[in-house]
Amino acid sequence: MPSSDQASAPFEHTSVLLDGAVDVLVHQPDGIYLDGTFGRGGHSRVILSRLNELGRLIALDRDPQAVSAAADIADSRFTMVQRDFARLGDVAREQGVHGKLAGVLLDVGVSSPQLDDPERGFSFMRNGPLDMRMDPGQGESAAEFLAHASEATIAHVFKAYGEERFGKRLARAVVNRRAEAPFTHTVDLADVLKAAHPAWEKGRHPATKAFQGLRIYLNGELEQLDAALEAALEALAPGGHLVVISFHSLEDRRVKRFIRHHVRGDTHLPKGVPIRDDQLSRRLEALGKGKRPSDAEVAENPRARSAVMRAARKRE
Repeated sequence: MPSSDQASAPFEHTSVLLDGAVDVLVHQPDGIYLDGTFGRGGHSRVILSRLNELGRLIALDRDPQAVSAAADIADSRFTMVQRDFARLGDVAREQGVHGKLAGVLLDVGVSSPQLDDPERGFSFMRNGPLDMRMDPGQGESAAEFLAHASEATIAHVFKAYGEERFGKRLARAVVNRRAEAPFTHTVDLADVLKAAHPAWEKGRHPATKAFQGLRIYLNGELEQLDAALEAALEALAPGGHLVVISFHSLEDRRVKRFIRHHVRGDTHLPKGVPIRDDQLSRRLEALGKGKRPSDAEVAENPRARSAVMRAARKRE
């Protein structure tokens, strides 16, 4: 089940729910598919293996390192585009396949190579520059944000995006420390958060949720996900499959709510208004319930433990 990168790649990456996601996604071997989060290509390579000579795969990623990794795939059926997945609709139009996609896959969140590379600044376990941007050429780094944001704003980021219940307390510690010296490296920030945290889950670093909140906020991940889901629905052909893998409750709730809304259709009509079932704008059909990794996959790849896969079919 694990998919390793080429021997020359500096970081090994195992794609989560690899075969299960592709099993649901690829229902037409000659179809056109879009992998909105290429990462290191684990899912893309398996998708290509399921397509016949008429099939086609378009992959997206905003991380320039992921785009570089895609150069290892020498396949005329494959196209790589450096773009965030919120703009997948634009890419589909540019490629002439908008409304024609047989499937869209979104594997949401940070990838293992991003976590494992200290220079990217995502991990509190490896010391590196406090960056956290998925595209280092775009937006504000974590160090820049923490240098100027108000205590209230930092607390909001920790609580709303990291689900850290001690967000206010941790934000106060950050602001107090930055008055002495700016934060520039990951372990420095992690140490301050650990010292300020009154209680945390056994086996989990006390900086986990605050780091998650910073990463999600700085990269606009939730807003990107909302936009990507809407764009995917429009870009799919009738009968096309949408498959989404998420790694924490903030993401999964959005995916679940999106699918449920389009399965039920417009339920906000005035009471008593006569309407036929086909007028409810029910645009999706759920393909089963949320699926989690097997015990064997979690044992092999502990980062898979929180993953949830949800899938739906666009109605004809």
